[in-house]
Amino acid sequence: MCIHTARFGAAIPARFATINTADARAETVGSFNSRADAFDPTHCMTTSIPATACGIDFGTSNSTAARMMNNHAELIPLEDGKVTLPSVVFFNAEEQRTRFGREGLGEYLSGHEGRLMRSLKSLLGSSLIDGQTEVNGRALPFRELLTQFIGELKQRIDRHNGAPFERAVLGRPVFFVDDNPVADKAAEDTLAEIARSVGFREVSFQYEPIAAAYHYETTIQKEELVLVADIGGGTSDFSLIRLSPERARHTERKDDLLANGGVHVGGTDFDRQLSLAGAMPLLGYRSLLKSGREMPSNIFFTLATWHTINSAYTRQIAADQRELALDAVEPQKSARLLKLLETRAGHWLANEVEQTKIALSDQAQASLSLELLETGLSQMLARSEFEEASEPLLYRVTTTVDQLLCDAGVSASAIDTVLFTGGSSGIPKLRSQIAALLPQATAVECDLFGSIGSGLAVEAGRRYG
Repeated sequence: MCIHTARFGAAIPARFATINTADARAETVGSFNSRADAFDPTHCMTTSIPATACGIDFGTSNSTAARMMNNHAELIPLEDGKVTLPSVVFFNAEEQRTRFGREGLGEYLSGHEGRLMRSLKSLLGSSLIDGQTEVNGRALPFRELLTQFIGELKQRIDRHNGAPFERAVLGRPVFFVDDNPVADKAAEDTLAEIARSVGFREVSFQYEPIAAAYHYETTIQKEELVLVADIGGGTSDFSLIRLSPERARHTERKDDLLANGGVHVGGTDFDRQLSLAGAMPLLGYRSLLKSGREMPSNIFFTLATWHTINSAYTRQIAADQRELALDAVEPQKSARLLKLLETRAGHWLANEVEQTKIALSDQAQASLSLELLETGLSQMLARSEFEEASEPLLYRVTTTVDQLLCDAGVSASAIDTVLFTGGSSGIPKLRSQIAALLPQATAVECDLFGSIGSGLAVEAGRRYG
């Protein structure tokens, strides 16, 4: 389902200007009830003829999968009847077991000892992919970590389908890695290799924003020139494409795609900026040492970035921070930082920051609680502070849209529709800045978490029958 909201040039209704809270919370434990998650699983029960091809959206924050049944894309329930599976792996040290998705995140946040891994997709194209990390006393290669998650996802969809899927169209961002074609190709090759290793015989790819466009195309009645804005957990991707019911019948769509563009900016980057602006100063970020120098900032950037948090828990870093605390002008802040490191509460803090970010999309102020680090400690944050901290990211996103239009040779006034998808596409300031670029376009919001997976299933049906 897609919701038409407003012409950008007109007054923007509240539904358009803010994140749908249920959708936004689909990235966190206990509140995964977006429109996609509200999907009735009774409509996707196994039929007598299982599908052989599927679409998979392996996301930075959440993953989905879908199949074509009776000429319609059908999202597959992945966890407790919900069609999103948070891209999370938790290695429970107490019970020596591995848990995925909400279950894993829930065990971690409830206090179980172990290792939480999130934002797994960020490993693709990075130097970390060929490295390893320590998990419960053994070295775990990052490739194996990704293989475990993708393998678990395949087991769940195969079980629901009643037979193994043999072919898959996987979504990919326009750029896994900005300005590095070699690393970008390596990221795609790595994901394809992993998908084959878990049992897919044939694997191909489609850009995520194009997949969302194909899903939207099943709902329209006339031709539209559409700018797809896919703002996910790790990237912001854009495609300019002509859609219509008649074009949807064509297998070859090359001429309909006018331009693609993307930048490595997503929800986790906005989390980091809010953390640095609102949380890390309470732990000593930008505070002074008695020597007059600022506290070294590396540890704060590490703790503010989802996929690097675990690297902060080393003996050397703890020793360095204890030594710096002796020279701190504000020792109480250093004490909070030391407690966070000792209790390995970095992901807990990142989750609190994320919840505050979500709240700031619906209200002008929100309280960030740090009760775990110090009794009664909290910080009231304003949306304006978040927007100011996010300005460099917003600039990179809007510059990418500008360049996309330039590359396509299309004026802003020629665009009929802006299609928003991705869990981070509801950030009010982000939408308002895109509105300023495209004053004549109609804003349409599809299922923020399910449209890409559904579109990939449509593409799988075209390619594999």
